[in-house]
Amino acid sequence: MTICIRLLAAVAATNLLLATAACAAPPESGIKVQVWPGLAPGETSDAEGEAQPPRPVENPPVSRVINIRRPTLDVFLPDKPNGQAILILPGGGFVKVVPDKEGSEAAPWLNSLGIATFVLRYRTNEVTPKDEPAWKRPLQDAQRSLRLIRANAEKWHIDPAKVGVLAFSAGGQVGSILHTAEEVAAYETIDAVDKQSCKPAFSLLIYPWQIYNAATDSLLPAITVTKTTPQAFIVHTHDDRSSSLGSVLLSAGLKKQNTPAELHVYVNGGHGYGMRPVDGSHIGTWPDRATEWLKLQVK
Repeated sequence: MTICIRLLAAVAATNLLLATAACAAPPESGIKVQVWPGLAPGETSDAEGEAQPPRPVENPPVSRVINIRRPTLDVFLPDKPNGQAILILPGGGFVKVVPDKEGSEAAPWLNSLGIATFVLRYRTNEVTPKDEPAWKRPLQDAQRSLRLIRANAEKWHIDPAKVGVLAFSAGGQVGSILHTAEEVAAYETIDAVDKQSCKPAFSLLIYPWQIYNAATDSLLPAITVTKTTPQAFIVHTHDDRSSSLGSVLLSAGLKKQNTPAELHVYVNGGHGYGMRPVDGSHIGTWPDRATEWLKLQVK
């Protein structure tokens, strides 16, 4: 009888510990959230996309999702939130989204800093009209996501004034446009969520794709830096096939407006490294530099 009582007590204590841990865990971490209440603007399908087969030469593997018509957010909340939140815009050349290498792999790092992290699986462009810029629907999804994050700020322990963006490659092109778009939304207001700001408080732009127009030796027309453009942290490599001149010009534009910015152009490392190191390059140190910069944004 004594043994049974002790076993029951042990089980009860274990259950209490589990329950306490569950209560202590951030609510809704690791879940998926729909970006739009119904169909996204201009869509007739609510397909969330299809995963492409893994490529055998990649170790560790890289996920690629195509045919996304209904965008979603993967939510990763920190144990000890500091009030900051970051919306991640992965790359993928606009025809796919890479949600891990240029998305969720950044979540443990950001969560360790107390930053709530949201990976956007934005719409891809298999069915986008030819006269529409490739970045338009991803921009709509990003602006709506910033508003959605701010609308849920209390639930997710976020300061609405500290919601920024981390954007890679094609997502970096979207992020660069988003960074300079001010409060001009690329879609019509649909509900109360759209009363929130769609402007990032800061941006980390990692090898933004083709934001340099060689014909005019300038940034893309959709990227216009003003006096109210927020701070940015920008990373590129000299040997990137998507010229680092775009990142240089964006940094120079911020400098001309006396807006603080940090630019790192590494000598090599190519394109598409995400959070992963590259043999023979120091590009894998960029998250260390970004950590230092992000801590300045908390103050």
